[in-house]
Amino acid sequence: MARLVPVSAALAVVALLAASPALAAQCPKLINQINTTAGNRFDAAAAEARAKAAEAEQLHKAAKHADSVKAAQEGLAKLGVK
Repeated sequence: MARLVPVSAALAVVALLAASPALAAQCPKLINQINTTAGNRFDAAAAEARAKAAEAEQLHKAAKHADSVKAAQEGLAKLGVK
């Protein structure tokens, strides 16, 4: 039992490190999807989505990829993209 805790913690760290590059690559794709979908729209939903895209880009640059993906997905939701 005493060995289970350190092994579990090590596996969790490895899983997080493995997932980070995948999230890092997803951020720019989602941001581009927002910008493409918003296109030349000037309605409130498009403006809110662009703001979420900008927030996602800042989070991506700060290496907060999970938060960046979440912000980008919220922006896409404002545009009606699932």
